[in-house]
Amino acid sequence: MTIEKEAFGECPEGPVERINIENARGTRVSAITYGAIITSVLLPDVSGTRTEVTLGFDDLEGYLGAHPYFGATVGRVANRIAGAAFSLDGSTHRIDANQGENTLHGGTDGFHRKLWTAELFGESEEAGVVFSRTSPHGECGFPGNLKVSIRLSLSEKDELVLSYEATTDRPTAVNLTNHAYWNLGGKPNETVLGHVVTLDPDHYLPTGEGQIPTGRIAPVAGDPHDFRQPKPVGKDIGEAGEGFDECYVFGDDIGERRSRAEVASDELRRFARVEDPESGRTMEIRSTMPGIQFYTGNKLEGAPARDGATLVKHAGMCFETQFLPNAVNEPGFPSPFLYPGETYRHTTVHVFGTL
Repeated sequence: MTIEKEAFGECPEGPVERINIENARGTRVSAITYGAIITSVLLPDVSGTRTEVTLGFDDLEGYLGAHPYFGATVGRVANRIAGAAFSLDGSTHRIDANQGENTLHGGTDGFHRKLWTAELFGESEEAGVVFSRTSPHGECGFPGNLKVSIRLSLSEKDELVLSYEATTDRPTAVNLTNHAYWNLGGKPNETVLGHVVTLDPDHYLPTGEGQIPTGRIAPVAGDPHDFRQPKPVGKDIGEAGEGFDECYVFGDDIGERRSRAEVASDELRRFARVEDPESGRTMEIRSTMPGIQFYTGNKLEGAPARDGATLVKHAGMCFETQFLPNAVNEPGFPSPFLYPGETYRHTTVHVFGTL
C-alpha cells in the first residue's frame, strides 16, 4: 500500500489537499479535503488496463463551481426534506431550501462545500484518511454542534471502505452518504445503460411531486424497478420517466428498524452489484444502512467533466447508502435523529473485481 498527500489548490476556507491511496493491484483512490470528495478511482480491467471509473474534474476549480455532487460527502442530511423543515421534540426547524420548496443534500452550503481536516494512516494491508469537521449549530438551519469523522480506506483486497461517525450536543438529524458517479467502462462520453445491475432490496419508495417519497413502501415485483435479478440498466429505463432515481429498501424488516439503536448495527448487507460486460470490471456495495438511492444520472447531459468535456445523459450512476429520504417527516421510516450521548455510525463497503 502507498499513500501520499499533495497540494490541490485553495478554497475560500484555506488550502486544499489531495490524498492518493494505491494498492498492489493498481487500484488508486484519490480524495480531497474540500467536501471530503472522492475525486478519482482508477481501476484495472480484466487485462490490467487501468482507467478512471468515476465522474469528476481534473482540478479544484471544477468542484468550487456548480456540479451535481461529483464524489461529494453530502450532509448534514442527504437526499430530500419536504418543505425544508422538520419537527423534533416539539421544535420546528426550518432549513435551507435549495430545490424549490425542499432541501436537497443538506442545503446550498452543505458538507460538500466545506473544508475538512485530514489525518492519514497506513498499514501493510490497508491505508487511508480520516476526514473530520464540526458542523456548527445553525449551519443551514440544522440544530446542534455536530462533530463528524469519515474514515476512508483502500485495502489490498480491493475494498474501498467509508466509515462515518458523528456526535451532537443537542438533538438533531443526521444522514450522511457519498455521491460518487460510477462508470465502470471508463467512458464518460458513453452511457451506463449497458451496465448490468443487481439491487438486492425487494421494496422501493415511490415518489410524488419534487421527488418526495409518498410514504408508501412498495414491492419491486412486477415493476420496472425490479433489479433483484441481474439486468442491464437500460432494459426498463424507458418506463421510469427520465430514469431511475428511487430509494430501495429491504421490506422484510423495515418496520422493525425504527429506532437508531436498531438501525446503526455492524451488520453489512449486500445492496447492489454492478458489472460492465465490456471491460469486465465489477463492484459490489455493502452497507449497514437501511436504504440505497439508485440514480442513473438523468440530468447529466451537458454537465462539465474532465479534460473540458461535457457529459451525456446517463453517463454515470450513483449508489447512495443512507437513511430513507424525508425520514425526518415520516415516522414510519427508520429514525435519522441523533441525541447527545449517542454516536451515529454507518459503514459502506465497495468491493471491486473483475468477471
